[in-house]
Amino acid sequence: MFADEKISSSGVDDVNTNICRYCYKEIQDRDELITASSWFRVRPYHYRCFELLEQDTRTIAGAWTPVNGRTGLVTVVLMGILSVVMFTTDILGGIGDLIGVLSLYPVVLRILSYFIYEMRLPKYVENKRR
Repeated sequence: MFADEKISSSGVDDVNTNICRYCYKEIQDRDELITASSWFRVRPYHYRCFELLEQDTRTIAGAWTPVNGRTGLVTVVLMGILSVVMFTTDILGGIGDLIGVLSLYPVVLRILSYFIYEMRLPKYVENKRR
């Protein structure tokens, strides 16, 4: 850091995290937000832009999976149940514990998505700019 640079007192709040990674426009509320993950990355998109992104990426390696919404919720619930079962029972021994840790991955992504992107946006904005 140079001597003439100043550090802002607000810190992370200066970073604008509600920008769509496809069209680079502002996401105004949670109603139009979809957070998607691919290989340890979580990115925010408009729901329309995410549909276009899905059409653009056809390969398995480049697939973006939604973290929030119904599919994300179902995945988090099922992986949370699997994790609890593997940790509380001795079904597969050490391998079961490893499966339990790995099944926490979607749960951690969902928590990160909520705290980084969703919590900063209002639930619904009545008169949005288009």
